[in-house]
Amino acid sequence: MRISPVFTALLGLGALAYGPTALAKGNLVFCSEGSPGGFDIAQYTTSIENDAAEPLYNGLVEFERGATRVIPSLATGWDVSDDGLTYTFRLRQGVKFHANKDFTPTRDFNADDVLLTFQRMLDPQHPFRVAYPAEFPYFVSMDLDKNIARVEKRDPYTVVFTLNSVDAAFIQNLAMGFASIVSAEYATQLMASGRLSDFDQKPIGTGPFVFQRYQKDAQIRYRANPDYWDPQQVRLDQLIFSINTDASVRVQKLRKGECQVTVNPRPADLKALAADPKINMLDQPGFNLGYIAYNVQHPPFDQLQVRQAMDMAVNKAAIVKAVYQDAGQLAVNFMPPTQWSYDPSIRDAGYDPDKARALLAAAGVKPGTPITLWAMPVQRPYNPNAKLMAEMLQADWGKVGLDVKIVSYEWGEYIKRTKNGEHDVMLLGWTGDNGDPDNWMGTLYSCGAIGSNNVSMWCDPEYDALVQQAKRITDPAARTALYQQAQQRMKQQVPITPVAHSTVHQPLSVRVQDFKVSPFGRNSFSGVSVD
Repeated sequence: MRISPVFTALLGLGALAYGPTALAKGNLVFCSEGSPGGFDIAQYTTSIENDAAEPLYNGLVEFERGATRVIPSLATGWDVSDDGLTYTFRLRQGVKFHANKDFTPTRDFNADDVLLTFQRMLDPQHPFRVAYPAEFPYFVSMDLDKNIARVEKRDPYTVVFTLNSVDAAFIQNLAMGFASIVSAEYATQLMASGRLSDFDQKPIGTGPFVFQRYQKDAQIRYRANPDYWDPQQVRLDQLIFSINTDASVRVQKLRKGECQVTVNPRPADLKALAADPKINMLDQPGFNLGYIAYNVQHPPFDQLQVRQAMDMAVNKAAIVKAVYQDAGQLAVNFMPPTQWSYDPSIRDAGYDPDKARALLAAAGVKPGTPITLWAMPVQRPYNPNAKLMAEMLQADWGKVGLDVKIVSYEWGEYIKRTKNGEHDVMLLGWTGDNGDPDNWMGTLYSCGAIGSNNVSMWCDPEYDALVQQAKRITDPAARTALYQQAQQRMKQQVPITPVAHSTVHQPLSVRVQDFKVSPFGRNSFSGVSVD
């Protein structure tokens, strides 16, 4: 038996002498940018839902705040078998689930909750899944639905996962939001009462904050969890998400003190925010990528020559200068340079409108051919102004003879329709979730990710074989060699045009203490206080 690093009760020991009431210090308002579709985070992939669910749940493991290291959460430790196929988790005892006006738990967290959490994602015929049909895009795009052979309860506080093949990223994957543990008792009660939509809209978790209410396009309210198992992380009485889609409104509210933390400021606002003595501007290199995705299932984008032409016609340098300003770095590869296994030898074909026109003609694409370009309705660090980028692309592709129509939808609808493959070309991006290359190469671009995160609908057997092989071995050097071959193959096939990586800027009030900028773009308020 190979033992994982020693992770036991150290996380909570120092906090036991203190209660959450002693540590809580007032209220914090977070200016968020959009309304979540729901709170059952296993069903969603965007940062809006991740941020909204973050206060409510715990996983078996989690990422250390502001870092990439995996630490215990609802599991106090784990063992891995010598063949890398069996993971045995020891569960934390005495953990309480939240309550609401319709549900009061009668027991503490135990192995039954872990089984429900994963079996509903694994088994399409699971009673809960049959009664409440749902999709689990992260789980599927990482092939966990195929690779987890079974999840078993050894005793009330021991759970065993058995894999079909080695997954080098398994522990990192379990630290992501989709693997948050939900209440089996709550699920059973909702099934009996026929109110299963409450599972998504009236969430119950074990996290540091308890859900109070949600008003779409206005606010989400949470209160401190008085029974949290790690009370030193609960330093606020109330946490309020103030939902504002307009970045300028969010900045005004921050500067007026109406919110203490905001998200995704416009590049044009950074200088003034940094000069404001009431604002603390945190920043770090972004672990992200903004890109253009071509739907290869829509003609003429099923032709490689067309995708090559579209790529060559994009004046990326001009876009980075106008859209990202001082916060962007031109991208040529399909992951950020800070991701291990990145291939620095990858080069762009170069900006060449004349060659692009020739390639389009050779592919039989006539001048005036109409295409649609979908533009995100929200800001992201990886794309701070999708509308402007779309307008610049409209001009670039107009120069090579294409008639480009820009369309957009409300964010939830935008994501839903793109997963259904309704778009021709679209703007999107990604912020890495767990520090492993598979989170880019597998989760984002593999055949298994079509219908979830692979919005190019691109499935290349040669690429996929390399990525699958890399995931099944643990030696970093061998994995790097395979991932770099996959990057070369992807560059040849052009399912996307990488545009930029951005610096993440996080403005917050100087009153906010111990906020950590996540390398994965999350906004977590565990351990955060307001003076």
